[in-house]
Amino acid sequence: MKRRDFIIKTAGLSAASLSYSQLYAHVNKTLERTVDQTKYDVIVLGVGSMGSATCYHLAKKGYKVLGLEQFEIPHEQGSHAGQSRIIRKAYGEASSYVPLLERAYENWKTLESETGAQVYYKTGLVYFGAARDPFLETVKQSSAKYKIQVNNLTAKQCSDKYPQFKLPADFQRLEEPDAGLLTPERSILLFVQEALFKGAVIRTKEQVLEWKHEKGTVTVKTNSGTYQASKLVITAGPWAGKMMPALAPKLKVARQALAWVKPKKWDNFVLGKFPCWILENNEYDFYGFPILPVGKFGGPLGLKLALHSPGGDVTDPDAVNRNTKEVDERVLIQFLNQFMPDGYESTLVMKTCLYTNSPDQDFILDYLPDFDKDVAFASGFSGHGFKFASVIGEIMADLAINGSTRLPIDFLRAKRLG
Repeated sequence: MKRRDFIIKTAGLSAASLSYSQLYAHVNKTLERTVDQTKYDVIVLGVGSMGSATCYHLAKKGYKVLGLEQFEIPHEQGSHAGQSRIIRKAYGEASSYVPLLERAYENWKTLESETGAQVYYKTGLVYFGAARDPFLETVKQSSAKYKIQVNNLTAKQCSDKYPQFKLPADFQRLEEPDAGLLTPERSILLFVQEALFKGAVIRTKEQVLEWKHEKGTVTVKTNSGTYQASKLVITAGPWAGKMMPALAPKLKVARQALAWVKPKKWDNFVLGKFPCWILENNEYDFYGFPILPVGKFGGPLGLKLALHSPGGDVTDPDAVNRNTKEVDERVLIQFLNQFMPDGYESTLVMKTCLYTNSPDQDFILDYLPDFDKDVAFASGFSGHGFKFASVIGEIMADLAINGSTRLPIDFLRAKRLG
């Protein structure tokens, strides 16, 4: 009998009648009766994008794992909220990421197969920007090196296929047909669900007060208890610097604004008619998504877009101004009026999220020094990390259990930062 079915049976429940929240509660309650709740193989701090995937991969390998999350799962306090995230292979940040992306695509497909749920939607992605734009040049280099299909559209081809955009004549127009979007909240819930079914313990609304490492054992103290493990993985998002003070100077948390708007011609921007997109415009980089049907995806409602601004407003994750600013909305409206004439009639929703930026905008995946490879961390995802969550979880599980990983992460090691 599978562990999930055993738990359901011993709880006297019907699997078909359970909501996720009910099953979540009954799984943890049953585990509390059947296992030692203070000693684990691995403790994961932060069960958001990367932490949920790490718990999933560790539990899948049969390890006893505890995930500690200070909020509910999912939540809107960090970086993973907002209904949709772009996934793409012809990577403009650096071609070195492409092998990790190829593995991420495989892992997302595996998650879908295991759960029967869809998290990846192939919408296609268009990239726009000036001639010789560095980001677009790297997109083309990644495409050529790894044989990823990227079409170079003429102005007429682009206007015929994507009439929603009004672009300068000298702009490049690239199209990656196999790119699309992921649903972040659903993905995190699925990772947590599968981790629970495979024996993980996940504790929510439990704040870490301190952790220490002594004689090969990591002890974590929270506002609710004390736990021990052989290994610790820190995937704390914007709170990473508070969990790892030595790394804090290398991490800057920045506030970002997102908007969902009502376009003048709604039907022209819906899923199936409109792609995901990225537009490089001098110092401003914008991105967005098609309108997703709320009956299937949930809210917010409308055409989503945002300004990708790694600088942003530097903030403390425990003291973020969640109120959106007039200037945030004005910049996005001006952009829409310039490049999508039918894209704006009114603003429906504005939200804030947080970037945790590394000095070079690349991820940081490594061990904390001086802890004998007993403490690994993943941080600095700089606003472009979610698409990698399925593979980052695998990498962090490898680092915790094996002391190494076969996946190519040398370019993401902390040593590059000095």
